[in-house]
Amino acid sequence: MSIQSYRQNYPRPQFVRSAWSNLNGEWDFRFDDGNVGESEHWYDSYETELRIRVPFVYETKASGIGDSKFHPYVWYQRSFTVPAEAVSKRIMLNFQAVDYVAKVWVNGNFVGNHKGGYTAFSFDITSKVRKDDGENRIVVKVEDSNDVTQPRGKQRWRTDNFGCWYVQTTGIWQTVWLEYVDERHLQSVKITPDLDTNSVRFDYHMSDEAVDESHLLTTKITMDGRLIKQASIVVDRSQLTAGVELISDSREWRVETWSPEHPKLYEVEFVLTNSANSVLDKVQSYFGLRKVSIQKGKVLLNNAPIYQRLILDQGYWTDSHLTPPSEEAIIEDIDKIMAMGYNGVRKHQKIEDPRFLYWCDVKGLLVWSEMAATYEFNDRAVNRFTKEWLDIVQQQYNHPCIITWVPFNESWGIGNVFVDRRQQQFTEAIYHLTKSIDPNRPVIVNDGWEHTVSDIVTLHDYEESGERFRKRYANKDAITSNEISHMNWKYAIAQGYEYRGQPIIISEFGGIAFKSEEGWGYGNQVDSEEAFLDRFERITQAIKDMDYICGYCYTQVTDVQQEVNGLLTEDRQPKIPLEKIKAINLA
Repeated sequence: MSIQSYRQNYPRPQFVRSAWSNLNGEWDFRFDDGNVGESEHWYDSYETELRIRVPFVYETKASGIGDSKFHPYVWYQRSFTVPAEAVSKRIMLNFQAVDYVAKVWVNGNFVGNHKGGYTAFSFDITSKVRKDDGENRIVVKVEDSNDVTQPRGKQRWRTDNFGCWYVQTTGIWQTVWLEYVDERHLQSVKITPDLDTNSVRFDYHMSDEAVDESHLLTTKITMDGRLIKQASIVVDRSQLTAGVELISDSREWRVETWSPEHPKLYEVEFVLTNSANSVLDKVQSYFGLRKVSIQKGKVLLNNAPIYQRLILDQGYWTDSHLTPPSEEAIIEDIDKIMAMGYNGVRKHQKIEDPRFLYWCDVKGLLVWSEMAATYEFNDRAVNRFTKEWLDIVQQQYNHPCIITWVPFNESWGIGNVFVDRRQQQFTEAIYHLTKSIDPNRPVIVNDGWEHTVSDIVTLHDYEESGERFRKRYANKDAITSNEISHMNWKYAIAQGYEYRGQPIIISEFGGIAFKSEEGWGYGNQVDSEEAFLDRFERITQAIKDMDYICGYCYTQVTDVQQEVNGLLTEDRQPKIPLEKIKAINLA
């Protein structure tokens, strides 16, 4: 069940306006391997016979091109007209994600650039647009590289796929859209629920145009159509705290909390008005009243321990790779994950489409949000990583489904973090910068092993024998003191740090593959459903039997290209009946 402000395929469901135009669809497209486009003024005009279906990248079949070869420079162009009702408005050109550098022109005029493959960005193109006399032209040049200081996640930097790295993603890979706003409008709102005080804080960010005490911003909170709170402030104030208690049928005060079992969402409407009481801006949003905390080696949700049954989700599709083929495909993935008895996902090496997070909010699926890794450590990588990660934390902050931030995985990009003080200090800096924006969620540094200042200690172990796993982890102190290693001679804690009683979660295990001619999984492949379920049950139960372990993450939801260890095939067909996986998870 969606919330009232839901609009199918709306690209930013946490901040909804009614006036917008979707620019997905057919665009002109051209490769520029010689990087001559700018010198030849392609932003004014260029000829091409190629067409591409945005938001699918040229490497995918869904784009209509399907060329997996790496091309470092590509160009897009399309035309648009301004709707009559938007002629008096400011026009915002929004990109949900472009990998990696985007340069944008409108009607031959440069409007800006953006660096970072996983973050959304916008340009005010009002002054460059012809509103009354026909078509306008958008041109986008995208620059990509095989540079491993670029946050790339699972995108390969070699000619062919290898290990667990797959075909690269180059160009526009999420929705492009226009938004029509008043000169004075609401740019963003940071929403922070506080379960302990039954309240919520709104931090408002207004447009740069001058406003004064004659402008009012009204915030209206409802639940299931019932008014909870309404308050108006002058816009030179930037913050509002409101209680969210409501009166129940028994006339008692109560609140509705968000959890996997009961993912209740409060809906919010923000309305900006001027001295004449004319509406300048209206935005719909929502929030969940929930709290994530850590106490006595346990992760708590809403002040009660929660056992996390997560599954690794890389978010790849056969014909569209990192881009979801449709909103329906997103919903199908979430429904199948929950049908297998999992209460959350670790979104691995990918910053997901906001619509995915919206449906996790609505359906109650927990999310660990994980940064795409770099693969070298130097000043260039530090600068690129830091800026993009902080943008991601701010952009995803309002989603209640996200309960953990994961900036680093398996020492990727920080390969000597076990002993190297510079790399350790980098992880500490990212930890504290993340906490400066969001002090309310745990941060894992670094997922899998060699932790520095992590709020949770997470371990990766693809041991296929439940008995051997049980023996290895029988002595908690031996693991947390680095007396024994747990995978490939990796230790839980980096040198110079010590275990501080954090919760312990097995955040990668399993990876079981059926025998096949192509592709790989972890350990020996199995040849029958019976053999699969026996191994899956033994290792899962061994983890659950460890009292000090408070959750796990199985590898993985689906096959991904050459990696064939999913519970579903790449086209989402179950290899094992979903109810059998669920029975083991919930046993």
